Formats: sequence, structure tokens, C-alpha cells
Amino acid sequence: MKKAWLSIGLAAILSGQASIVRAQDVSSGEKLYKKKCAGCHGADAAGKPATKAPPIKGKSADQIQQVISTSSKHSSLKKLTADEVKGIAAYLATLK
Repeated sequence: MKKAWLSIGLAAILSGQASIVRAQDVSSGEKLYKKKCAGCHGADAAGKPATKAPPIKGKSADQIQQVISTSSKHSSLKKLTADEVKGIAAYLATLK
């Protein structure tokens, strides 16, 4: 019985920490998005046809990370750390 309560408590603690990390990712990701991406994709990530920048609003964090890490069009983002890319993706995933 003690093991079950310990497992439940540990799971609750870890899930709480995950929420804190996600909030931090979103906050830092928003700042980076505004600095590095909004010029082409728009402040609301709806895209800008004039610059041929597609909308990225509504994409999942995984989709966004994949595009940033593999697209040659995002060469200026290659210098970002994995955590910074994760933050941008986390922020964009919150936009609906």
C-alpha cells in the first residue's frame, strides 16, 4: 500500500513540474517567436502571403519542431538550441 501511495505522489509531483516547464517554455518561446519568426509569419502566426510565409497557427509542437529543425528556409534558426526550438513550438501550439 505504501508503494502505491508513493507512486501516486511521485506522479503528482512530476506532472506539476511538467506544467511549470511548459509554462516557462511558452513564455520564452513567445519572446523568441516575436524576435525571430513574427516578421515573416505574422504576430498571430497566420502567415503572410506577400512573403510566401505559410500559416503556422494550429500546428502541433511536434510539427513545428520538425519544420524548424529540417527546413533549409529556416537557416537563421539553426543557431537556436533544442530548448529554444521547443519553446517556440510550445508557444505556437497554444495559438488557436
